[in-house]
Amino acid sequence: MAVNMAHMAASTHGRKLRSLLTALVLGSTLLTCAVSAEEAIPDPFAAVRAQQQNGMTLPPTTDAALNAAKAPVAPIIIPEAPSFNAESWVLMDYATGQVLFEQNQHKRIWPASLTKMMTSYVIGMEIKAGRLDPNSYVTVPEDAWAKNEVFSDSSKMFIEVGKKVKVSDLNKGIVIQSGNDACVAMAFVLAGSEEGFVSVMNTYAKQLGLNDTHFANVHGLFDENNYSSAYDMALLGRALIRDLPEEYQLYSQKEFTFNGIKQYNRNQLLWDKTMSVDGIKTGHLSAVGYNLVASSQQGNMRLIAALIGAKSESDRAAFCKQMLGYGFRYFESYSPFEQGKTLLTREVRMGDVDMVNLSVATPVSIMIPRGAQQSVKISYALTQSTFVAPIKKGDQLGVIEFKLNDKTLAKYPLVATNDVAEGSFFSRLWDKIVMSIMN
Repeated sequence: MAVNMAHMAASTHGRKLRSLLTALVLGSTLLTCAVSAEEAIPDPFAAVRAQQQNGMTLPPTTDAALNAAKAPVAPIIIPEAPSFNAESWVLMDYATGQVLFEQNQHKRIWPASLTKMMTSYVIGMEIKAGRLDPNSYVTVPEDAWAKNEVFSDSSKMFIEVGKKVKVSDLNKGIVIQSGNDACVAMAFVLAGSEEGFVSVMNTYAKQLGLNDTHFANVHGLFDENNYSSAYDMALLGRALIRDLPEEYQLYSQKEFTFNGIKQYNRNQLLWDKTMSVDGIKTGHLSAVGYNLVASSQQGNMRLIAALIGAKSESDRAAFCKQMLGYGFRYFESYSPFEQGKTLLTREVRMGDVDMVNLSVATPVSIMIPRGAQQSVKISYALTQSTFVAPIKKGDQLGVIEFKLNDKTLAKYPLVATNDVAEGSFFSRLWDKIVMSIMN
């Protein structure tokens, strides 16, 4: 064992000595070539496509593989994204949250009854947490009707003060019938006041990253302080679908009858069999126009369209249909790298091994125009010009970025896929000498 250890130490020291001699000869050149900020990575998609087509397993990717020559770029003919007579709009990919096209996506708007998506989200989270039983009955409180006159010309579920109503019915009244009365009743049941419930809505808004949003009521009637953006409304729709699939199922229901009164869901796209729209919410204010957030799934793609300020109910449905149709027709999901596959290998100083492998920690999925794979630009930036042990598996060592036509599509962390412990005393001594020369 002692002989083997001595042999291993000698071998390691030999590598370190060769490294030192190389540093002495190439010193300034090595320094110039060190990764200090960002390096362009020519496209590797030709190799990836060959793997997909032939079912072959490629060897571990190296810098040389990443810098392989590109195949000629074929022309991509895709029409411009549609434009509408409306205030703002966003088409978002559900899986990634990536915006495919937009107009004034962060402009402050008044969401009207789109506000009820957050009211529904809060209720859904309470049910999910087990703090609210959808099959229980609650008594409609008189305090909920302190502002009853406000609802005289607005959408209602037609609940009655003092009557016992099933929680699930109130929830359907909010989602399907867009009942303002049901919103206020549930706010008092859960929080004791509308203001208390609204504070919870705003807390969730912050947690979900709705940075352009502030809620002032539970129903969406006009209030200067009840505002949002097309982007945030799409993001909220995405959260509902992701976090509360059972709650989201309510948004696909076309009608609901309560107290003998049948009312229909105002989302006209639910009746359009060509789009497979399964939600989510409409809104209208005379000062704003007609709003709609709609979602549809085709194959492995789900898209969310948010439109604010159309001039009519038919326009908002037609515009959202155009947005969804454009997205499904001209975009595709692309995954250039496998999760955990080595993308880069970098030298490590002061370690028990000389190299660390870098990969993405999560699956890489990007929405791109169809046929644009070879036009995607890939670059990476590392956190350090020289990595020094110890390094733990999973440590973030950089970022890989994907761009198309100078627009950033996505960024993913680059993480270590192997542990690098501190090396022996003599190994670290040699590395200190090499590092002092290089610096």
